[in-house]
Amino acid sequence: MTQNLPDIEMIAAMPRGGPDASWLDRRLQTGRLEYLDRYDVPEQRRQRIVTFLDRVGTLFGDHNRNAQLVVGQLTGLRNPRVLELGAGNGGLAARVLDLHGTATVTVTDLDPKSVASIEAGPLGTHPRATTRVADATAIDAPDHSYDLVVLAASLHHLPPSLAYQAIAEATRVGRRFLVIDVMRPPAIALAVVPVLTLIPMFLIVMAFSSPFAVVPILHDAYISMLRSYSTSAFIALGSAADPAITVDFLPVKGQVAVLYTKPSNGHFTGRRYGRGTA
Repeated sequence: MTQNLPDIEMIAAMPRGGPDASWLDRRLQTGRLEYLDRYDVPEQRRQRIVTFLDRVGTLFGDHNRNAQLVVGQLTGLRNPRVLELGAGNGGLAARVLDLHGTATVTVTDLDPKSVASIEAGPLGTHPRATTRVADATAIDAPDHSYDLVVLAASLHHLPPSLAYQAIAEATRVGRRFLVIDVMRPPAIALAVVPVLTLIPMFLIVMAFSSPFAVVPILHDAYISMLRSYSTSAFIALGSAADPAITVDFLPVKGQVAVLYTKPSNGHFTGRRYGRGTA
């Protein structure tokens, strides 16, 4: 991939609300990191958040819905090869293997401790699963090694300057790249989210986690929304990764699901947004 300097500078400066973000939307973002992205905090705090997210994802069916999205992209492939980036506890990969009897999944995360935890669980001995540490922006694999690359609930952790690199890498090593992430609310809704969600979020956290995790989890929940990408931002990131990439938005409730495909690799015949449109 080639990219001239002005383009890199433009995408690095792009607001999370995209190139067409409103005045309010541009101010409703933050450079503050989630606890999940920080290594200067106790590991126990980070693991509480990971465990909570895994429990909630299982309870509310997120892992199952996301796995069905993944499997839906494997239709017609006899022995599909899937790479999951940022796998966390491996809940999504486990469900994909349950739903698809011939798929192989390479389960990865940037955090060696998360990978060690996955290896110590059922995926560590699963005959169709491989676990390893991997950086989404620099994947150690040859071109077209996988039929599908998946990144769930993680792209918003990356700033635009790294997010477009992750898209470029994923579409290099995989035929298609499926991103499932937090949906960015409208600016007005985003501004009042803390008021509207504080009590229900507090009750959910208390029900499924330790009282000591309340503040970190509520903190990360709001920061993740402030750092989430809009429709136009997803399109701009794909264009920055490679102008030839097409961007498809798959129908899904409560989240956003984006499929990045290079024309030479085939494409999903669904709802399409052209380059630079929303």
